[in-house]
Amino acid sequence: MKKIGFLSFGHWSPEPGSHARSAQDVLLQSIDLAVAAEELGADGAYFRVHHFARQLGSPFPLLAAVGARTKTIEIGTAVIDMRYENPLYMAEDAGAADLISQGRLQLGISRGSPEQVIDGWRYFGYQPAEGESDADMARRHAEVFLNVIQGHGFAKPNPRPMFPNPPGPLRIEPHSPGLRERIWWGAGSNATAKWAATLGMNLQSSTLKDDENGKPFHVQQAEQIRTYRETWAEIGHERAPRVSVSRSIFPLIDDRDRMYFGRGGKESDQVGMIDQTRSIFGRGYTGEPERLIEELRGDEGIAEADTLLLTVPNQLGVDYNAHVIEGILKHVAPALGWR
Repeated sequence: MKKIGFLSFGHWSPEPGSHARSAQDVLLQSIDLAVAAEELGADGAYFRVHHFARQLGSPFPLLAAVGARTKTIEIGTAVIDMRYENPLYMAEDAGAADLISQGRLQLGISRGSPEQVIDGWRYFGYQPAEGESDADMARRHAEVFLNVIQGHGFAKPNPRPMFPNPPGPLRIEPHSPGLRERIWWGAGSNATAKWAATLGMNLQSSTLKDDENGKPFHVQQAEQIRTYRETWAEIGHERAPRVSVSRSIFPLIDDRDRMYFGRGGKESDQVGMIDQTRSIFGRGYTGEPERLIEELRGDEGIAEADTLLLTVPNQLGVDYNAHVIEGILKHVAPALGWR
C-alpha cells in the first residue's frame, strides 16, 4: 500500500491551449484540483515552489486555502528553497497553515534547484556567511526552522508588554503540535539523505539526483532510500520515517490521452551537468495501463518508497488532470498493490 498524491509545478502562460493563463488561474485551479483529488480518493496535494518564474511561488497562502477547502487530503510542498526563507517568519506561516488544515501539512524543504536568475536569494536579503556556500546557508536556515517549530520558548519577553505573556521565554506563535514530524528534506545525493535522517526529517527523493555510480536512476534512488533508512535506524529515532518519490505517469485510456501523450515522452534516463555536478534525471512512463503496470513493477525507487507523487501537467486544466489521477488510481495502482 502506498499513499498517492499529485505534484504540481503550477506553470502558467498565455500560450494557446493553456488553461492556466495567469497567476490567478493557476492558484484557483490548484485549489480546485486538490478538492477533486480528495474526492477521487488521492492522498496528497503537493506543490513545487519556484521564485522569479511563472510558476507557484509563495506557498503558504495556497496551502492555507487548500486546507480550508478540503478535509482529509495531505497538503504539502516539494520543495521550498530554504535559501530564500526567513526561518522564523516561515515557522509562523507554517504553523498557521497547519492549524487551518488541522494537522495535514507535509512540508518539503530543500536547498532548491537551478534558478531563473543568478543568486536569486540575494534579492530576498540573504547571503551565505563567510566560508559558507549557498547550500550551507539553506541547511542552516532549515536547522533554525526545525528548532523553532518544536515550540520551545527562546525569546526574552518584554517586562512591560502590551498584552500579558505566559511565564518564561516566548516561542514562535502560532505553534502547531506535531508539525516537526511532518517536515521532509528533498535530497539530491546520498550524503544529504543521510543528513536528513540524522535530523529526523522525512525524505523526498525526486526525479533528479547526483549521478553517484552510473547505475540506472531508479536503482540509485533505491540505494539512496536504503542509505537514508539505515542512518535513521542508527540514530535511533522513535518513529518510522516516510519516503516519497515523484514520477510522471500517463496511462493512455481515451482519445484525449492519446492526443496529448500518445507519442510518448522522456521514457529513458537522462544525464547532464547541474551546477558543475553530473546529475541523472529519471524517466517518465506513458502507455496503455497493462504496459505501465509491467514497467512500473521494475521501478526499484517506487518499490522502496511509501508515498508516490504524480507530476501533473497543470496547464491542461483541472478536469483533465483529475482524469489522469483517476486513471492511475483505478487502472494502474490496484494491479501493483498500491491500492
